Amino acid sequence: MFDIGFLELLIIGVVGLLVLGPERLPKAARTAGLWIGRIKRSVAGMQREISAQLEAEELRQKLKEQERKLDDSVNQAKRSAEQAKRSVESIAGTPNKGNGGQADSTGAQSASAGQRLDDAVDSAARASSSSASASTLSPAPSDDTASSEHKDSATR
Repeated sequence: MFDIGFLELLIIGVVGLLVLGPERLPKAARTAGLWIGRIKRSVAGMQREISAQLEAEELRQKLKEQERKLDDSVNQAKRSAEQAKRSVESIAGTPNKGNGGQADSTGAQSASAGQRLDDAVDSAARASSSSASASTLSPAPSDDTASSEHKDSATR
């Protein structure tokens, strides 16, 4: 921080000895040392708090990005499942005119397949929402440097 050499310290000591005298100089030096120590500790504490806040903000941004990606993938899965359901319904909705009774059994099978597809879409939505809530509860750092920095700050 300051580039003070031995000569500067010697000059400060001699001036302090002349101004304060030999009786008050040790007490003044002790008081100055205590104040310098307090200042250093408070500056170090502020630096730790700032770095912790920056790290927390970075983790929040990563978490939001992961949540957005998860939401996008869930929405894409829902769209593809709904598209598959519509295609099944369109196949079931056009009866086969030449087979008569066979069209009814195909329609019943398609309705059963449509119900199973609805159930699969609902279970996928529930699974993705539960995994999204689990990821918000315990975010994990993505790189090793962030975890090692966190361990270092925890040990201090």
